[in-house]
Amino acid sequence: MNDKSRHLPAAERRAVTVEAVLELAAERNPGEITTAAIAERMHVTQGALFRHFTNKDAIWAAVMEWVADRLLGRVDRAAAEATGPVAALEAMFLAHVDFVARHAGVPRILFGELQRAEETPAKRMVQTIIARYRERLVVLLEQGKATGECAPDLDCAAAATLFIGTIQGLVMSSMLAGDVERVRRDAPGAFAILRRGLGVRP
Repeated sequence: MNDKSRHLPAAERRAVTVEAVLELAAERNPGEITTAAIAERMHVTQGALFRHFTNKDAIWAAVMEWVADRLLGRVDRAAAEATGPVAALEAMFLAHVDFVARHAGVPRILFGELQRAEETPAKRMVQTIIARYRERLVVLLEQGKATGECAPDLDCAAAATLFIGTIQGLVMSSMLAGDVERVRRDAPGAFAILRRGLGVRP
């Protein structure tokens, strides 16, 4: 962030705010990020920050909207470029992992929101993102069954849950190791195991 952030148009100011939150989330517990810390990272006052957001929940909602647009957009593009449903699943898996590696603050925020006991706009958006992601996976898995690439008795809902859970496990392992790049290194092997579980033909 620099002094230019003081004089940005509203849309750009919101984007810079999201960037600041993601940077902070990669460095510390997202639950401890205050509006004062966000404003400090942006080199603006809290008053300037609240000219664009009504409260902290609104900032978090903007972050979730950014994540939804970028993550789902990225996996959709990856799937569209693949040939066949299983190849599309693998492309989505690796694209998702790459997104996480590039934006280490994202999984920390998502995990943090899902662990909150109370319902918040941001938590509902995280749940919506996961639901939309699962829908995409189930469609591809059903296509895999139809083309014979996946086992005919495959439980697509369970497989979609396993797909997402595998990525979450990789992310958690990389976070515990303090090595963001580990998620990229471990991803191909993890998908190979998942692939066999889908009953994919050699």
